[in-house]
Order: sequence, then C-alpha cells, then structure tokens
Amino acid sequence: MYIFSFANFASPAPFGGRGKNLFMKIAILADIHANIVALEAVTDHLERWGPDIVIVAGDVVNRGPRPAECLRFVQAKQRGDGWLVIRGNHEDYVISHKTSPYSGIEAELFQNSRWTYEQLNLDVAALEAWPFSISWQTGANELRVAHASMRGNRDGIYVETDDDTVRQQVGSPPPGVFVVGHTHKPLVRSVDDTLVVNVGAAGLPFDGDPRACYARIYRQNGWWRAGLMRLDYDREAVDRDFVDSGFLDSGGALARLIRVELRLAHSQIAEWTTAYEAKVRAGNLSIHESVDQFLAEEGITGTD
Repeated sequence: MYIFSFANFASPAPFGGRGKNLFMKIAILADIHANIVALEAVTDHLERWGPDIVIVAGDVVNRGPRPAECLRFVQAKQRGDGWLVIRGNHEDYVISHKTSPYSGIEAELFQNSRWTYEQLNLDVAALEAWPFSISWQTGANELRVAHASMRGNRDGIYVETDDDTVRQQVGSPPPGVFVVGHTHKPLVRSVDDTLVVNVGAAGLPFDGDPRACYARIYRQNGWWRAGLMRLDYDREAVDRDFVDSGFLDSGGALARLIRVELRLAHSQIAEWTTAYEAKVRAGNLSIHESVDQFLAEEGITGTD
C-alpha cells in the first residue's frame, strides 16, 4: 500500500467558501465491477483515513461476480454515511435490459449484463436514480466528478489523451479538479487550471497492477492535491466468487475473459472485440469458439 503518484495544483478560491485554511479530504473510487472483496478492502482502508466525503464514480455492478452484494453495500453507505454515487456505463448496460429484448447473437454478447440484471431481481431503479455527474462550485472553484468524461460515460481520459481533447472532455470548468474513472488506468495530470485525476479501478485494474486503486483528494490553503492509493486484497477469494456465484457458468462466454482480466490486470474483452466480434456476428464461429481461440492464442489456460 502506497501513494504511487502525487500532484499539486493551486486554485485561487477556497473550496466551499469557508476560508483559506480549510482542510478537506475526499475519497473517490470507481469501477468496482461487482468485486465485493475489493470494495470491502478499499472501504476499510479509506475509512481509516477519515475522509469528509466519499464518492463512487460509477460501475459499481456488472463485469464481475457479486453485483447484488456490491449494490447493497454501496446503498447502505449512501444511507448511513452519506456516500455519493454516480452512474457508469455498466449501470447503463444493466438498465438497458429493462426495455431491450436482446435475442440471438446480441443476447449472447450481453449475457453477462443480463445475468447481473437478474441478480438484481430485475429492479434497476437504484441505478437509474444515480446522476451522470456531481459538481461543487463556489465562485471560481469547482470539484467535478464524472464516470468517463463530460462527453459521455464511455469517453475515457488516458495518459496519452492530448490536452485539447481533455479540455473538451472536462467541459471547460472553473479552476479546480476534474475526477473520472472508466479506463481502469489511474493518472494525475494538469491541463490549464484543472487538476485531472483518473482514480483507476477499485475492483478490476487494467494497468498491469492487480491491486485495488482509489484516489485521495486534499484541499488546503488554496491548494488541491491528489494521491493515488494501491492496496492488496484477497484476489483468490474473488476468483472463487466467479464459480460460487454462478457467474462463470451463467454469465456467458465473455465471463471467462472477465476472470482473466481480474487475474492479469489487463483488458481482454476489448482485444477480443477487435479480433473476433465481427467474425461472430457474421456467423463464422460461435462466441464460445471465439473465446476458446482467443485464449489459446494468448496462451491462457485454467479459465473454466
């Protein structure tokens, strides 16, 4: 456990307007992806730090084995501790099953989110109630949080994203901090008068480091600071959850790739999509055959 990246940014006005010496601590996590073991570990860690505010920046459920448990956990924190939660693209995928009659190959491609929808007892009202973004603004000072960017909850900010694009993704806020998740790859950078923070993934990192990640945002004496925290947790227990929850058997062929994502801390579905989705849609091979081929080409075994 350590802070592996740290940055400062001077903002001209005190957050909340309560004086220049105000010290505020804000914990922000995202991309839990139905990983209850990671969620509990991150929560224990951040609560011992004692933040004034906790924000969950989307993707609480789906792409993982314990969606109902994660939703209940976060809802309890909303009620009891005032946690704030926004909606991510995976919440939208689950919500879509309320009105979209997927069939054929579409049903197979979206089987993991269908499984999540069923685990939530076909009730997605809580997900629908979460806002797209959260913002605090006082005068020339703002803290803004979105899942991916202000352009959409699948429009991510990466290390390699150029400054002009980031300006559009941030949405031209006053000086302050803009915080996102979605990419599962943490970063801290400054663009103009904005400190941009990607909090990485609490439950499913894609940067090669399998440890859970969340961000600590500090405000003191007119300065914003951001630290990124990494911590170990029992990933073997999560691996067992893929089997014990029924997700591996009933979540569709892509559930096997999600299990590999957890183990390797690298995206697999994106690579599979590039190499195989068109072939599957064209009927050249089944989705299960495509996953078998993909894993064989990557030399990955033990996913069943």
